[in-house]
Amino acid sequence: MPDRATAHVVLAANARMPSERAQSIQVAHAARGFARAGARTTLVHARRRGTPADDGPRIWDRVSAGGGVEAGPLPELVAAPCVDAIDLVPRRLQFVPARVQEWTFGRSAARIVERDHHGALVVARDVEVAARLAGRPGLAWEVHRVPGGRHRRRLAERFRDAGGRAIAISGGVRDDLVELGFAPDQVLVEHDAFDPALVAAVLPRMVARGALGLETGRPVVLYCGSLLEWKGVDVLVEAARLAPLAGATVVVVGGMARDVEALRARAAGLRSVRIEGFQPSAQVAAYLGAADVTVAPNRRTPRISSHHTSPLKVFEALAAGVPLVASDLPSLREAAGDAAVFVRPEDPEALAEGIARVLGDTELAGRLRAAGRERVRGATWDARAARILDWLTGATAAAGGRAAG
Repeated sequence: MPDRATAHVVLAANARMPSERAQSIQVAHAARGFARAGARTTLVHARRRGTPADDGPRIWDRVSAGGGVEAGPLPELVAAPCVDAIDLVPRRLQFVPARVQEWTFGRSAARIVERDHHGALVVARDVEVAARLAGRPGLAWEVHRVPGGRHRRRLAERFRDAGGRAIAISGGVRDDLVELGFAPDQVLVEHDAFDPALVAAVLPRMVARGALGLETGRPVVLYCGSLLEWKGVDVLVEAARLAPLAGATVVVVGGMARDVEALRARAAGLRSVRIEGFQPSAQVAAYLGAADVTVAPNRRTPRISSHHTSPLKVFEALAAGVPLVASDLPSLREAAGDAAVFVRPEDPEALAEGIARVLGDTELAGRLRAAGRERVRGATWDARAARILDWLTGATAAAGGRAAG
Protein backbone atom coordinates (compact mmCIF):
# COMPACT_ATOMS: atom_id res chain seq x y z
CA MET A 1 0.00 0.00 0.00
CA PRO A 2 1.48 3.41 -0.89
CA ASP A 3 2.73 5.90 1.65
CA ARG A 4 3.69 9.51 1.04
CA ALA A 5 7.07 8.59 -0.43
CA THR A 6 5.63 6.12 -2.95
CA ALA A 7 2.19 7.63 -3.60
CA HIS A 8 1.09 9.08 -6.90
CA VAL A 9 -1.72 11.62 -6.46
CA VAL A 10 -3.79 13.14 -9.25
CA LEU A 11 -5.45 16.46 -8.51
CA ALA A 12 -8.23 17.03 -11.06
CA ALA A 13 -9.62 20.55 -11.14
CA ASN A 14 -11.79 22.38 -13.65
CA ALA A 15 -9.60 25.45 -13.38
CA ARG A 16 -8.03 27.71 -15.97
CA MET A 17 -4.25 27.49 -15.51
CA PRO A 18 -2.75 30.01 -15.20
CA SER A 19 -5.40 32.44 -14.05
CA GLU A 20 -5.95 35.32 -11.67
CA ARG A 21 -8.98 33.54 -10.16
CA ALA A 22 -8.72 32.48 -6.53
CA GLN A 23 -9.73 28.93 -7.49
CA SER A 24 -6.74 28.54 -9.79
CA ILE A 25 -4.35 29.96 -7.19
CA GLN A 26 -5.70 27.51 -4.59
CA VAL A 27 -5.34 24.60 -7.01
CA ALA A 28 -1.73 25.52 -7.77
CA HIS A 29 -0.89 25.80 -4.07
CA ALA A 30 -2.57 22.47 -3.30
CA ALA A 31 -0.77 20.68 -6.14
CA ARG A 32 2.62 22.01 -5.07
CA GLY A 33 1.85 21.00 -1.50
CA PHE A 34 1.29 17.38 -2.57
CA ALA A 35 4.56 17.40 -4.49
CA ARG A 36 6.56 18.87 -1.61
CA ALA A 37 4.93 16.40 0.79
CA GLY A 38 6.61 13.61 -1.16
CA ALA A 39 3.98 12.36 -3.59
CA ARG A 40 4.47 12.19 -7.34
CA THR A 41 1.81 14.66 -8.38
CA THR A 42 -0.18 15.19 -11.56
CA LEU A 43 -2.43 18.21 -11.99
CA VAL A 44 -5.22 17.62 -14.53
CA HIS A 45 -6.72 21.02 -15.35
CA ALA A 46 -9.01 22.45 -18.01
CA ARG A 47 -7.72 23.40 -21.44
CA ARG A 48 -9.61 26.68 -21.70
CA ARG A 49 -9.96 28.91 -24.75
CA GLY A 50 -7.18 31.49 -25.00
CA THR A 51 -4.97 29.83 -22.38
CA PRO A 52 -1.73 28.01 -23.35
CA ALA A 53 -2.12 24.26 -23.02
CA ASP A 54 1.16 23.86 -21.11
CA ASP A 55 2.65 26.95 -19.50
CA GLY A 56 4.21 25.56 -16.34
CA PRO A 57 6.47 28.49 -15.40
CA ARG A 58 3.58 30.99 -15.38
CA ILE A 59 1.39 28.64 -13.37
CA TRP A 60 3.94 28.17 -10.61
CA ASP A 61 5.29 31.74 -10.64
CA ARG A 62 1.88 33.02 -9.54
CA VAL A 63 2.13 31.13 -6.25
CA SER A 64 5.85 31.68 -5.66
CA ALA A 65 6.58 34.27 -3.00
CA GLY A 66 10.19 34.58 -4.07
CA GLY A 67 9.33 35.83 -7.54
CA GLY A 68 10.43 32.55 -9.14
CA VAL A 69 9.80 28.86 -8.64
CA GLU A 70 11.53 27.61 -5.52
CA ALA A 71 13.60 24.44 -5.58
CA GLY A 72 11.64 21.25 -5.16
CA PRO A 73 9.53 18.82 -7.16
CA LEU A 74 6.87 20.25 -9.44
CA PRO A 75 3.62 18.55 -10.44
CA GLU A 76 3.17 17.19 -13.94
CA LEU A 77 0.64 19.27 -15.89
CA VAL A 78 -2.05 17.66 -18.05
CA ALA A 79 -4.60 19.85 -19.82
CA ALA A 80 -7.95 18.10 -20.31
CA PRO A 81 -9.95 19.18 -23.40
CA CYS A 82 -13.42 20.62 -22.97
CA VAL A 83 -16.04 22.51 -24.96
CA ASP A 84 -15.44 26.10 -23.94
CA ALA A 85 -17.76 28.76 -25.34
CA ILE A 86 -18.32 30.64 -22.07
CA ASP A 87 -16.43 33.78 -22.99
CA LEU A 88 -18.04 33.96 -26.43
CA VAL A 89 -21.39 35.12 -25.05
CA PRO A 90 -22.43 37.93 -22.67
CA ARG A 91 -22.32 37.11 -18.96
CA ARG A 92 -26.14 36.94 -18.74
CA LEU A 93 -26.17 34.09 -21.32
CA GLN A 94 -23.34 32.02 -19.87
CA PHE A 95 -25.37 29.50 -17.85
CA VAL A 96 -25.71 26.84 -20.56
CA PRO A 97 -22.15 27.21 -21.96
CA ALA A 98 -20.81 26.92 -18.40
CA ARG A 99 -22.72 23.70 -17.76
CA VAL A 100 -21.46 22.25 -21.08
CA GLN A 101 -17.89 23.20 -20.17
CA GLU A 102 -18.22 21.54 -16.74
CA TRP A 103 -19.73 18.36 -18.19
CA THR A 104 -17.14 17.97 -20.96
CA PHE A 105 -14.25 18.66 -18.60
CA GLY A 106 -15.62 16.07 -16.18
CA ARG A 107 -15.78 13.47 -18.95
CA SER A 108 -12.27 14.25 -20.24
CA ALA A 109 -10.62 14.40 -16.84
CA ALA A 110 -12.18 11.11 -15.71
CA ARG A 111 -11.04 9.42 -18.94
CA ILE A 112 -7.48 10.67 -18.43
CA VAL A 113 -7.43 9.34 -14.87
CA GLU A 114 -8.84 5.95 -15.89
CA ARG A 115 -6.58 5.61 -18.93
CA ASP A 116 -3.26 6.91 -17.64
CA HIS A 117 -3.27 6.78 -13.85
CA HIS A 118 -4.35 3.34 -12.75
CA GLY A 119 -3.70 2.90 -9.03
CA ALA A 120 -3.16 6.61 -8.33
CA LEU A 121 -4.83 8.45 -5.48
CA VAL A 122 -7.25 11.03 -6.86
CA VAL A 123 -8.51 14.30 -5.43
CA ALA A 124 -11.31 15.63 -7.64
CA ARG A 125 -12.28 19.28 -7.17
CA ASP A 126 -15.48 18.87 -9.21
CA VAL A 127 -18.48 16.62 -8.65
CA GLU A 128 -18.62 15.89 -12.40
CA VAL A 129 -15.25 14.13 -12.10
CA ALA A 130 -15.91 12.53 -8.71
CA ALA A 131 -19.23 11.01 -9.84
CA ARG A 132 -17.68 9.47 -12.97
CA LEU A 133 -14.93 7.86 -10.86
CA ALA A 134 -17.27 6.83 -8.02
CA GLY A 135 -16.25 3.58 -6.35
CA ARG A 136 -12.56 3.93 -7.19
CA PRO A 137 -10.26 3.24 -4.18
CA GLY A 138 -8.20 6.22 -3.04
CA LEU A 139 -10.66 8.76 -4.48
CA ALA A 140 -11.82 11.89 -2.66
CA TRP A 141 -14.05 14.76 -3.73
CA GLU A 142 -12.71 18.11 -2.45
CA VAL A 143 -15.84 20.14 -1.77
CA HIS A 144 -15.84 23.93 -1.65
CA ARG A 145 -19.62 24.23 -1.78
CA VAL A 146 -22.34 21.57 -1.77
CA PRO A 147 -24.28 21.63 -5.06
CA GLY A 148 -27.78 23.04 -4.95
CA GLY A 149 -28.94 22.41 -8.52
CA ARG A 150 -30.87 19.24 -9.30
CA HIS A 151 -28.40 17.69 -11.75
CA ARG A 152 -25.26 18.31 -9.72
CA ARG A 153 -27.10 17.23 -6.57
CA ARG A 154 -27.80 13.87 -8.22
CA LEU A 155 -24.11 13.52 -9.07
CA ALA A 156 -23.22 14.17 -5.43
CA GLU A 157 -25.72 11.53 -4.34
CA ARG A 158 -24.28 9.04 -6.83
CA PHE A 159 -20.82 9.62 -5.40
CA ARG A 160 -22.17 9.30 -1.84
CA ASP A 161 -24.03 6.06 -2.60
CA ALA A 162 -20.81 4.52 -3.95
CA GLY A 163 -19.18 5.07 -0.55
CA GLY A 164 -17.33 8.18 -1.69
CA ARG A 165 -15.20 10.18 0.71
CA ALA A 166 -15.08 13.95 0.76
CA ILE A 167 -12.60 16.61 1.79
CA ALA A 168 -14.62 19.57 3.09
CA ILE A 169 -13.02 23.00 2.88
CA SER A 170 -14.82 24.08 6.09
CA GLY A 171 -17.02 22.82 8.88
CA GLY A 172 -20.00 24.40 7.15
CA VAL A 173 -19.37 22.30 4.05
CA ARG A 174 -19.01 19.19 6.23
CA ASP A 175 -22.35 19.92 7.93
CA ASP A 176 -24.08 20.29 4.57
CA LEU A 177 -22.54 17.04 3.33
CA VAL A 178 -23.75 15.20 6.42
CA GLU A 179 -27.21 16.68 5.85
CA LEU A 180 -27.00 15.32 2.29
CA GLY A 181 -26.41 11.84 3.72
CA PHE A 182 -22.63 11.47 3.93
CA ALA A 183 -21.47 9.62 7.03
CA PRO A 184 -19.45 11.94 9.31
CA ASP A 185 -16.47 9.58 9.20
CA GLN A 186 -16.48 9.83 5.39
CA VAL A 187 -15.67 13.54 5.53
CA LEU A 188 -12.32 15.13 6.32
CA VAL A 189 -12.27 18.88 7.06
CA GLU A 190 -9.19 20.61 5.63
CA HIS A 191 -9.21 24.38 5.36
CA ASP A 192 -7.13 26.39 2.95
CA ALA A 193 -3.61 27.21 4.08
CA PHE A 194 -0.64 29.54 3.70
CA ASP A 195 2.83 29.34 2.18
CA PRO A 196 5.66 29.95 4.69
CA ALA A 197 7.74 31.37 1.84
CA LEU A 198 5.20 34.18 1.51
CA VAL A 199 5.49 35.02 5.20
CA ALA A 200 9.29 34.92 4.98
CA ALA A 201 9.17 37.38 2.08
CA VAL A 202 7.09 39.98 3.97
CA LEU A 203 9.02 43.26 4.04
CA PRO A 204 9.40 45.57 7.07
CA ARG A 205 6.61 48.12 7.14
CA MET A 206 8.48 51.24 6.08
CA VAL A 207 10.45 49.37 3.42
CA ALA A 208 7.23 47.89 2.03
CA ARG A 209 5.48 51.26 1.97
CA GLY A 210 8.39 52.87 0.20
CA ALA A 211 8.43 50.10 -2.40
CA LEU A 212 4.68 50.49 -2.99
CA GLY A 213 4.60 54.28 -2.96
CA LEU A 214 2.40 54.44 0.15
CA GLU A 215 2.60 57.36 2.58
CA THR A 216 4.59 56.35 5.64
CA GLY A 217 2.53 58.44 8.07
CA ARG A 218 -0.96 57.10 7.21
CA PRO A 219 -2.37 53.78 8.48
CA VAL A 220 -2.87 51.20 5.73
CA VAL A 221 -6.01 49.05 5.60
CA LEU A 222 -5.65 46.08 3.24
CA TYR A 223 -8.14 43.87 1.45
CA CYS A 224 -6.53 41.07 -0.53
CA GLY A 225 -8.61 38.58 -2.50
CA SER A 226 -11.18 38.24 -5.24
CA LEU A 227 -13.82 40.87 -5.97
CA LEU A 228 -16.87 38.63 -6.21
CA GLU A 229 -19.97 40.40 -4.95
CA TRP A 230 -20.31 38.23 -1.85
CA LYS A 231 -16.80 39.20 -0.75
CA GLY A 232 -18.28 42.56 0.28
CA VAL A 233 -15.44 44.77 -0.94
CA ASP A 234 -17.96 47.46 -1.87
CA VAL A 235 -18.81 47.67 1.85
CA LEU A 236 -15.16 48.46 2.53
CA VAL A 237 -15.20 51.20 -0.11
CA GLU A 238 -18.25 52.76 1.56
CA ALA A 239 -16.55 52.47 4.96
CA ALA A 240 -13.59 54.43 3.55
CA ARG A 241 -15.92 57.43 3.10
CA LEU A 242 -16.69 57.60 6.83
CA ALA A 243 -15.03 59.67 9.55
CA PRO A 244 -13.37 56.79 11.48
CA LEU A 245 -11.17 56.04 8.43
CA ALA A 246 -10.53 59.64 7.39
CA GLY A 247 -6.82 59.36 8.10
CA ALA A 248 -6.26 55.90 6.58
CA THR A 249 -5.36 54.58 3.14
CA VAL A 250 -7.46 51.64 1.97
CA VAL A 251 -5.69 49.32 -0.46
CA VAL A 252 -7.57 46.64 -2.44
CA VAL A 253 -5.46 43.91 -4.06
CA GLY A 254 -6.85 41.21 -6.35
CA GLY A 255 -9.71 40.58 -8.73
CA MET A 256 -10.38 39.98 -12.40
CA ALA A 257 -9.92 42.94 -14.74
CA ARG A 258 -13.62 43.70 -15.29
CA ASP A 259 -14.35 43.53 -11.55
CA VAL A 260 -11.40 45.81 -10.83
CA GLU A 261 -12.72 48.40 -13.26
CA ALA A 262 -16.21 48.24 -11.75
CA LEU A 263 -14.82 48.77 -8.24
CA ARG A 264 -12.65 51.66 -9.43
CA ALA A 265 -15.76 53.31 -10.83
CA ARG A 266 -17.51 52.88 -7.48
CA ALA A 267 -14.53 54.41 -5.64
CA ALA A 268 -14.13 57.32 -8.08
CA GLY A 269 -13.18 60.49 -6.22
CA LEU A 270 -11.98 58.65 -3.10
CA ARG A 271 -8.31 59.64 -2.96
CA SER A 272 -7.82 57.48 0.13
CA VAL A 273 -8.63 54.26 -1.78
CA ARG A 274 -6.12 52.47 -4.02
CA ILE A 275 -7.41 49.58 -6.13
CA GLU A 276 -4.38 47.68 -7.38
CA GLY A 277 -5.86 44.69 -9.23
CA PHE A 278 -4.29 41.24 -9.32
CA GLN A 279 -0.76 40.95 -7.93
CA PRO A 280 1.59 37.95 -7.94
CA SER A 281 2.46 36.28 -4.67
CA ALA A 282 5.81 38.06 -4.38
CA GLN A 283 4.06 41.44 -4.49
CA VAL A 284 1.36 40.33 -2.05
CA ALA A 285 4.14 39.91 0.51
CA ALA A 286 4.95 43.61 0.15
CA TYR A 287 1.32 44.63 0.69
CA LEU A 288 1.09 42.46 3.80
CA GLY A 289 4.24 44.10 5.12
CA ALA A 290 2.78 47.57 4.52
CA ALA A 291 -0.57 46.88 6.20
CA ASP A 292 -1.67 47.87 9.71
CA VAL A 293 -4.87 45.85 9.43
CA THR A 294 -6.45 43.51 6.90
CA VAL A 295 -10.16 43.08 6.26
CA ALA A 296 -12.55 40.25 5.30
CA PRO A 297 -15.88 42.09 4.77
CA ASN A 298 -17.98 39.15 3.50
CA ARG A 299 -21.73 39.46 2.95
CA ARG A 300 -24.32 37.30 4.72
CA THR A 301 -25.37 35.59 1.50
CA PRO A 302 -24.93 33.34 -0.41
CA ARG A 303 -24.17 30.33 1.79
CA ILE A 304 -20.66 30.01 0.35
CA SER A 305 -19.94 33.34 2.06
CA SER A 306 -21.58 32.67 5.41
CA HIS A 307 -20.76 28.97 5.90
CA HIS A 308 -18.53 27.48 3.20
CA THR A 309 -15.63 29.78 2.41
CA SER A 310 -12.14 29.23 3.81
CA PRO A 311 -10.26 32.27 2.47
CA LEU A 312 -6.60 31.57 1.86
CA LYS A 313 -5.88 35.32 2.14
CA VAL A 314 -7.16 35.21 5.73
CA PHE A 315 -4.68 32.47 6.55
CA GLU A 316 -1.87 34.40 4.86
CA ALA A 317 -2.69 37.57 6.81
CA LEU A 318 -2.85 35.71 10.13
CA ALA A 319 0.44 33.96 9.43
CA ALA A 320 2.07 37.29 8.54
CA GLY A 321 0.90 38.80 11.83
CA VAL A 322 -1.47 41.39 10.33
CA PRO A 323 -4.48 42.14 12.58
CA LEU A 324 -7.79 41.08 11.03
CA VAL A 325 -11.23 42.71 11.04
CA ALA A 326 -13.91 40.40 9.63
CA SER A 327 -17.65 40.07 9.15
CA ASP A 328 -19.27 38.15 11.97
CA LEU A 329 -20.14 35.00 10.00
CA PRO A 330 -19.73 31.31 10.90
CA SER A 331 -17.24 30.72 8.07
CA LEU A 332 -14.92 33.53 9.16
CA ARG A 333 -15.22 32.74 12.86
CA GLU A 334 -14.24 29.17 12.04
CA ALA A 335 -11.20 30.33 10.09
CA ALA A 336 -9.96 33.07 12.42
CA GLY A 337 -11.18 32.02 15.86
CA ASP A 338 -10.15 34.62 18.45
CA ALA A 339 -7.61 36.19 16.08
CA ALA A 340 -9.96 38.83 14.67
CA VAL A 341 -12.29 41.67 15.56
CA PHE A 342 -15.73 40.72 14.22
CA VAL A 343 -18.28 43.26 13.01
CA ARG A 344 -21.82 43.23 11.58
CA PRO A 345 -21.80 42.16 7.93
CA GLU A 346 -22.88 44.62 5.23
CA ASP A 347 -22.59 47.57 7.62
CA PRO A 348 -20.03 50.20 6.52
CA GLU A 349 -20.24 52.07 9.83
CA ALA A 350 -19.60 48.93 11.88
CA LEU A 351 -16.71 48.00 9.59
CA ALA A 352 -15.15 51.47 9.81
CA GLU A 353 -15.49 51.49 13.60
CA GLY A 354 -13.97 47.99 13.91
CA ILE A 355 -10.98 48.97 11.78
CA ALA A 356 -10.52 52.23 13.69
CA ARG A 357 -10.64 50.32 16.98
CA VAL A 358 -7.67 48.18 15.92
CA LEU A 359 -5.76 51.13 14.49
CA GLY A 360 -6.22 53.08 17.72
CA ASP A 361 -5.34 50.33 20.20
CA THR A 362 -1.76 49.07 19.97
CA GLU A 363 -2.33 46.53 22.74
CA LEU A 364 -5.30 45.01 20.90
CA ALA A 365 -3.35 44.95 17.63
CA GLY A 366 -0.50 43.15 19.36
CA ARG A 367 -2.84 40.53 20.80
CA LEU A 368 -4.37 39.95 17.39
CA ARG A 369 -0.95 39.52 15.77
CA ALA A 370 0.09 36.91 18.33
CA ALA A 371 -3.28 35.13 18.19
CA GLY A 372 -3.19 35.04 14.39
CA ARG A 373 0.22 33.40 14.22
CA GLU A 374 -0.83 30.87 16.83
CA ARG A 375 -4.14 30.21 15.05
CA VAL A 376 -2.47 29.08 11.82
CA ARG A 377 0.31 27.05 13.36
CA GLY A 378 0.53 23.92 11.21
CA ALA A 379 -1.80 25.35 8.55
CA THR A 380 0.72 25.26 5.69
CA TRP A 381 -0.02 23.81 2.26
CA ASP A 382 2.61 21.11 2.83
CA ALA A 383 1.14 20.04 6.18
CA ARG A 384 -2.36 20.08 4.68
CA ALA A 385 -1.21 17.89 1.79
CA ALA A 386 0.52 15.46 4.15
CA ARG A 387 -2.64 15.04 6.23
CA ILE A 388 -4.73 14.43 3.09
CA LEU A 389 -2.21 11.92 1.77
CA ASP A 390 -2.21 10.04 5.09
CA TRP A 391 -6.02 9.98 5.03
CA LEU A 392 -6.17 8.84 1.41
CA THR A 393 -3.63 6.08 1.87
CA GLY A 394 -5.47 4.93 4.97
CA ALA A 395 -8.74 4.95 3.02
CA THR A 396 -7.08 2.95 0.25
CA ALA A 397 -5.73 0.43 2.75
CA ALA A 398 -9.17 0.04 4.32
CA ALA A 399 -10.78 -0.47 0.92
CA GLY A 400 -8.16 -3.07 0.01
CA GLY A 401 -8.76 -4.91 3.27
CA ARG A 402 -12.53 -5.04 2.68
CA ALA A 403 -11.98 -6.34 -0.86
CA ALA A 404 -9.59 -9.05 0.36
CA GLY A 405 -12.09 -10.10 3.01
